[in-house]
Amino acid sequence: LVTINHLIIPTYNRIPIHYNMAKEDKLNNNEIVCCASCGALAGDDIKLKDCTACKLVKYCGIKCQKDHRPKHKKECKKRAAELRDEIIFKQPESSHEEDCPICLVPLSLDENESILMMCCSKTICLGCDHAYSIRSVKDKQEPTCPFCRNPQPQTREEAEKILMKRIQANDPVALCHEGKSRYIHGDPGA
Repeated sequence: LVTINHLIIPTYNRIPIHYNMAKEDKLNNNEIVCCASCGALAGDDIKLKDCTACKLVKYCGIKCQKDHRPKHKKECKKRAAELRDEIIFKQPESSHEEDCPICLVPLSLDENESILMMCCSKTICLGCDHAYSIRSVKDKQEPTCPFCRNPQPQTREEAEKILMKRIQANDPVALCHEGKSRYIHGDPGA
């Protein structure tokens, strides 16, 4: 018997008695990879392929995979279910509140890099707002919302009136904006 790390391989017919490969494809330099069925070592002439379901074991060919299937089936199903759960319950790579409805780029968590449009309660990235402002000036148009094209309020009172109208309609974005504004300015309101 030859023991190489966690593999025990009898030298007379090269059939592994115990096979418990690492789950990662990247193995340490001192680990030897072999076929789970026949024990053939990976080399230049033999390319081992992962089990397609669990990725735990490797095989040198379809024949070895079919021969080893009855021994491997229970462990394979268990690991395949774990992999499925990891994929389903994996957290998204980025943590952002939403995407800009115009350019579909994720909005930054920094609220100074986006603007809330009072007329439609959409949060627009500053890039889209700036590009639309330049286009409005170039075409000599009145400033409108880049999303819904409604005229933008000219005074603070007009903006507050539009916001209150949205709050009375129970718009959650407008309610949240008003709550944050009152919290920041120290005005609990009535």
